[in-house]
This record gives sequence, C-alpha cells and structure tokens, in this order.
Amino acid sequence: MRLTAVRRTALAASAAALALLVTACGGSSDDDGTKTGGDKAEGGAAASAAPAAAKALTAAELEKAALAQADVDNGKVTKASATDDVSKDKVKGGDKACEPLAFAETGVPLGEPAATAKRSWTESPKKPSGDEVTEESIGAAFDLDKALVTLATYDDGGAEAVLKDVKEAAGKCAGGFTFTAVGETAKIAKVAEDKAPGGADEAVAMTMTMVGDEGDEFPVKVVVTRKGSTVVSFTVLNLAAAGTGKDFPFPTEISDAQLAKLG
Repeated sequence: MRLTAVRRTALAASAAALALLVTACGGSSDDDGTKTGGDKAEGGAAASAAPAAAKALTAAELEKAALAQADVDNGKVTKASATDDVSKDKVKGGDKACEPLAFAETGVPLGEPAATAKRSWTESPKKPSGDEVTEESIGAAFDLDKALVTLATYDDGGAEAVLKDVKEAAGKCAGGFTFTAVGETAKIAKVAEDKAPGGADEAVAMTMTMVGDEGDEFPVKVVVTRKGSTVVSFTVLNLAAAGTGKDFPFPTEISDAQLAKLG
C-alpha cells in the first residue's frame, strides 16, 4: 500500500471532489471517467417515466429534497462547503465532447438548471481488527468513501437533455480525456461502464480511472441520475483506493436515500 498517497488523500478529505482527487495525486489528477449504465443497467437506465415537460422544483423544494443527516444510518452529511462548490466557469474540458463528464466529475450542474443544491457525505471510519498498529490497520482506517452529491432541477425537458449529453460523452470519451478545474489539470485514463443504481428514471454509471503525476492510477465513481425533472450526480472517492489503486463498490446506500427523497 502506498501510505504516502493515502495520507495525502486523507488530508484533502474536506475539499471539493476534484480538489480532493488532485491532492491525492500530488496535484495532477484529471479526466472524467465515462461509464454508462445506459440501457444495460438494472433499475436506472430505462426510458423516462416522467413527462418531458415536467416542471422544475423550486429552490426551497430542492433544498428539502436534498440528502440530510436523518436520511443516513452511516456517516456524516453536510452542506457542501465553499471549496466543494466548484463553479462552471472554473471547469474546462480539453475536448468539448468530454466536457459533460468533467462537469459531472467535479459536481458542476450541466445545462441551465432552475435551482441547485449540493451535499457532502463521508462514510464512518471502519474499526480495524486488533490493537496493533500495522500497515493493514492504517489502510482499514482509510477504507471509507467520500461523496459529493449535486442536485439540479430543470424546466422544459432540461433534465432529459442532461442525461442524453452525459450518455453521449461517456461513449465518445471512453478512451480517456483531460480537463482543467480550479486551475489544475486532470487526466482520465479511461471511462468504464458500471451497473447503474436503482431508483431513478434514467442513470449513467461510470468508473473513471484518474492518473496521478507519478503515473499512478486510481478509480473514481461517477453516477448521474434523473428522477422526473431533477438530476442528481454522485462523485465518490474511496480514500484507501486512492492509495492502492484498487477498485471499490459504489455506495448505493447514498443514492437509494437521495433518490427516495425525490419521490
């Protein structure tokens, strides 16, 4: 296990999704992974069940529908901090075709939403077995997920258009891409299709393999879902995986809780 990389990631755990990833890499992580749950995904990528002209939620309704501490049994939910809230003008895709993936990875709402809300969730640390401090026990302490949850609501079929753009970008950019966010360059080696979580009218699920400045690679889970007129994206980093490069499962407990609140 590369403990140095794990420590770097842990220190960045309170930063925005991209900032956290860049810190874990030593400052040069990138690329939006592209992974489409698409039509193959169970419970998520099916055709729309909501009318194309579904009305957007109000800002107050969206805030009420956003994930809250009472909705989870594990971990801590907070409103996204100022450093978590990356603005759209701070993210630029090296290839315009891949820009929707860059936005999704950094928690930037696509299109022109009527209202937005962001939440951060950090999994509770797992207690290592035994009392002796070992490399394995340190790794277990860092085996936790951090998620940035971004909600955006749209009028006039805007939510459907967002999912369409993300699906198209995932297909075009599966071989990788680069982008910049908050002045940092990030590189994605590849975007792989994942099984989309249930509970949504549409969903695109991806594992993006990010590349560090020393050539190390690690996975980031990015899932974009639509429930009626609202799009919810999830960007998830596992702190241990950032150090080891090993894959990890997407925490469906968070998507289940968030999508359930949207009705």
